[in-house]
Amino acid sequence: MKLNFKELQDTAAWEKAGISLPRFDSGAMQKAAKESPRWVHFGAGNIFRAFPAALQQTLLEKGLEKAGIIAAEGYDGEIIDKLFTPHDNLSLVVTLKADGGIDKKVIGSIASAHRIDKEAELDKLRAVFRSPSLQMVSFTITEKGYSLSSPKGTLPDVEADFKAGPAKVSSYIGRLAALCYERYKAGALPLALVSMDNCSHNGDKLYAAVETFARVWTEAGLTEKGFLDYIRDPKKVSFPWSMIDKITPRPDESVKLMLEKIGFTDTEGQVTSKNTYIAPFVNAEEAQYLVIEDLFPNGRPALENAGVLFAARETVDKVEKMKVCTCLNPLHTALAVFGCLLGYTKISEEMKDADLLKLVEIIGYKEGLPVVVDPGIISPKQFIDEVIKVRIPNPFMPDTPQRIATDTSQKIPIRFGETIKAYMASSSLNVKDLKLIPLVLAAWIRYLLGIDDEGKAFELSSDPMLPVLQENLKGIELGKPETAKGKPCAILSNEKIFAVNLYDAGLAEQIEGYFDEMLAGKGAVRKTLQKYLK
Repeated sequence: MKLNFKELQDTAAWEKAGISLPRFDSGAMQKAAKESPRWVHFGAGNIFRAFPAALQQTLLEKGLEKAGIIAAEGYDGEIIDKLFTPHDNLSLVVTLKADGGIDKKVIGSIASAHRIDKEAELDKLRAVFRSPSLQMVSFTITEKGYSLSSPKGTLPDVEADFKAGPAKVSSYIGRLAALCYERYKAGALPLALVSMDNCSHNGDKLYAAVETFARVWTEAGLTEKGFLDYIRDPKKVSFPWSMIDKITPRPDESVKLMLEKIGFTDTEGQVTSKNTYIAPFVNAEEAQYLVIEDLFPNGRPALENAGVLFAARETVDKVEKMKVCTCLNPLHTALAVFGCLLGYTKISEEMKDADLLKLVEIIGYKEGLPVVVDPGIISPKQFIDEVIKVRIPNPFMPDTPQRIATDTSQKIPIRFGETIKAYMASSSLNVKDLKLIPLVLAAWIRYLLGIDDEGKAFELSSDPMLPVLQENLKGIELGKPETAKGKPCAILSNEKIFAVNLYDAGLAEQIEGYFDEMLAGKGAVRKTLQKYLK
């Protein structure tokens, strides 16, 4: 079996393999999307294929939607060329359950897929943006995608876009802003731009990027004067906040072998020139959450019928903080840092380690949960129960501490800094009662040395601050804690990393002490961890 519409005609073979097929008329879905487009999505990666696209499939199968999603890719066009086009925009989503069960489903809700760096494809999107029926444009482009340094990583590209105006843009957000200008010229038609990226107040980040283009172009006379007012008017263009949660690691070899065993042979993975790991299948966990601020000036798909929660901005903010600051992300980072130091290569295996299990239980339940504001629509206690007892221990989820350790310096402010600030602001809690969150921060500094607990060198995960951080720690030697004297100071006092100066918070000296203990020699990381778990 291969992944294309022709092969799907042999329904008996797919049924025998236990793979569910789309239960709607694909031709009618594509026709409806072309004639009356309702949903465009930017960022055609794994999370999109396994989550938003699957949500739309549910609505199509229930008869609640007629049109499919129009996918667009602005960073890595090879995804379209090497994955979407050869497979008729189909994906095979493999859901890996903690109890060992596996669901296999072909997702066929994507009506068309386009590279926005190709003029002919971009012109098709211009027509879509001029359509009155378009309700929502969503995004999974990572937080970096909203940077005005552009996906190419060079500021001059954006500066050139500022000067050129919407007719000759080359940056990701510049092209998006130009498409919005098409919609403005078509009658200032309403639209919701919905970031579904895993970052705090994601709608504001998207708004800031688009509004900057609109402002610069308008002030330079490159667009009509009303364009900036259009972008700034939430009754015309809204930028809802959202919280998304679903783990979709890169294609896993064990999943590939399982699929081949049941007769699905279209499993060959590829790595694009931009280091994107792609395959016709996506492996993902079963648990998933999507909470969106209900702010859609042109209406929206009935996604509540597919499990999406719609709420006020204040509630979305509470859910996001619950997840990112306490109930999931800090636990992941703790396991990532200690996992790299202790030689683990799978997150699920770490949960069999009694010390690491106790570590995340105390960080979650004892140190984090007291400062969580209950959002009302999701129970923080039940959420963290599911994380610790079901999601992280799932042996069928091939996630690694090395992947999660990527960009840790960018994650710490929200994952730990907000909890520290909440303790500092509390009248009933004492920040110095925090023991294991500071221990994780000390372990992260120990991690930055690139030497594991056995004294062996390992490769650090990518992080934009690595050069500066490693320079701060230069000269520190394992087995010689005295070589660390004064060197972590520049890191611990950096508010950009921790959201607070840890000396002002009263935690820096404690972290320095932990760090010195972890430097004592081989096995010192484990010994220090066990000491403070008591």
